[in-house]
Amino acid sequence: MDYLKYYAASVVLAIGFAGFMLGGDWVWLGASTFLLITALDLLLPRDYSQRQMNSAFWAAIPVWIGGLGPIAIYLAFAWRMSVEPLDAWQILGGTLSCTWHALMPGIAAQHELFHSRDMFTRTVGRYAQFTLFDGMRDLEHVIGHHLDVSTDKDISTAPRGMSIYAYTPQAVYRTIKTSVEAESELLVKKGYGRFNIRHRMWTILLIQILFQSLVYALAGWKAVACILIAMFAARCWTESFSYFQHYGQTRVPGTPIGRRHVWNHLGIATRVLGFELTNHADHHLFPYAPYYKLVPHRDNIEMPGIFVCFIASLIPPLWEQAIIKPALKRWDMEFATAAERKLAREQNLKAGWEDWFADEASWPKELATIGS
Repeated sequence: MDYLKYYAASVVLAIGFAGFMLGGDWVWLGASTFLLITALDLLLPRDYSQRQMNSAFWAAIPVWIGGLGPIAIYLAFAWRMSVEPLDAWQILGGTLSCTWHALMPGIAAQHELFHSRDMFTRTVGRYAQFTLFDGMRDLEHVIGHHLDVSTDKDISTAPRGMSIYAYTPQAVYRTIKTSVEAESELLVKKGYGRFNIRHRMWTILLIQILFQSLVYALAGWKAVACILIAMFAARCWTESFSYFQHYGQTRVPGTPIGRRHVWNHLGIATRVLGFELTNHADHHLFPYAPYYKLVPHRDNIEMPGIFVCFIASLIPPLWEQAIIKPALKRWDMEFATAAERKLAREQNLKAGWEDWFADEASWPKELATIGS
């Protein structure tokens, strides 16, 4: 039964594809599943069940569908634009549907693929990210984020007081810059120039040119423009994911990484549609473990579904007062070390937040998950 759950991602892709086959206002069908998934995470209880799955082959099939599915979605949109004169409302709906499917299940499945130890699978996962204007973020993700999580060096850890509007543009820029530089440094170590033809960005550019040429052949420049916009929007939305998974947590560089340094979002819908990407704490401890082996720990602080957090973050005072400040106050009290509390207090004061550390003497003396 657990194997079947992850085909929910394929069903969501099929809904979006069906919308483009039907045409007209039905092109909004894919985007509408965002609201359904968010509602399910909001209304249904959190999912703490451990998956009973042992076959890597059967577990991988929905991941591959999810990782490559956005390509079919983009082409379906281009085909629809070639056979029907869509109005502005419908073009917007089609573009948003493409954006949504590049994110969910696209990047979630691609993330699973590029974390694989198998070279072919890892390579496909890397380059499939062209569907969101990428192909190199795994570099920063693996050699940066997984080592620096919850420190001030980590691009994916937003400091307290930073809004999603301030975080996302700089995260996109810094991730691209860091990944390009990391690839260049690898080439230099091998004796090549920094931007030798072996640089991954040239392969990514070639893939993008070939794909957009196919889109142009199907439906012309308007389709190319819409799909490029969808890809860029998906890239920005992807980077914003990290905002909710690491916001405000602190760690002294060089100290061990624990489950406490990650926020889990164990919504019943996003766990399966995101291939456990929101079951994130165990992923940081065991980055090469397949998604179905990750354990959803009950002792972490409970957070709402990740898309519930996304909607709340669009209104920063709502995000801070209703969700993240209560969670961070508990994190500081029950999970942080003395050194982490010092860093957290500095961030609170810099952000202009209330100083809840004034009552630190009355806080619990035993840390909840220190060292785990």
